[in-house]
Order: sequence, then structure tokens, then C-alpha cells
Amino acid sequence: MTIARIAIAAVVAVSLGACQSMQDNPKQTGGTLIGAGLGALAGSQMGSGKGQLAAVAIGALGGAWLGSEAGKSLDKADRMYAERTAQNALETSRAGQTSTWRNPDSGHEGTVTPIRTYQTASNQNCREYETTVTIDGRQERAVGRACRQADGTWKIVQ
Repeated sequence: MTIARIAIAAVVAVSLGACQSMQDNPKQTGGTLIGAGLGALAGSQMGSGKGQLAAVAIGALGGAWLGSEAGKSLDKADRMYAERTAQNALETSRAGQTSTWRNPDSGHEGTVTPIRTYQTASNQNCREYETTVTIDGRQERAVGRACRQADGTWKIVQ
């Protein structure tokens, strides 16, 4: 069995396992899935042909593991700081302006930076953003999109 096939089988196993663990620990599962996606994206930028497929699979596995560790490490207070900062940044910060949060008890910290503001075809206000989370000196970065809801809050849609 080739390395690429083993790596693909492992990616499928991680994905299937994520379905069950979503109920048990949603933050760890979310971190796993985001990490796998970012790792696969990074892997897709390397190699060509069969080598590129292996790089994607290996990147997905490595990203899944790192994302899982980051998600497992964020506690309820960390999430509260991050969510509050995200809501404030998306509501009041101009594009490119970074807002930061830090939990003094855990030492975990992060940033939220709106990148672009736009309206959808249905006139819904949305913003693209970049976020980072630093846990024990390791930083994870992600980009996403959030749209304003009818109640005035921002909801992550991607």
C-alpha cells in the first residue's frame, strides 16, 4: 500500500471520527476540522502529481492534530474573551485594525482583524476576517466570514 493511500485512509478515519466527537467535545472537533482544512490547503501548494496528493493528505493529518490540540486547550473563559472580541471587532473596527484578547488566568490570547466589509445580494452586511489563537507559544491562524444577524450580532458563516 502506498503512502498516499495510507494517508488518505487516515484522513477519512479522522473525518468519520469527528462526527462522534462533535457531541463529546465540540471545540476540539472544530479545531480538528479547521486544522485539517488548513493543513490540506498548505499541502496542496507542494509537489505535483502523486507527490502532491500525499502532501495534501499529510498536511491534513498534521493540521488536524494541531487543530485538535488547540481546540482542546481553549476553556470556556477563553472562548468568552474570543467571542466578545470578535463581536466588538466586527462591529466597530475598520478593515486592517486588529483587536486582541487575553485570558489572564490561562495565558491564552488571540486576535481578530476584519479584512473586508461587503453586502450580499440580499443586502446583508458581512465581513471577512482573520483570527489567531496562541496557546503555550503556538499560534494558529484562520480566515473566515461573518454576517450580521437580525438581532445585530455577527454570526460566522464560513
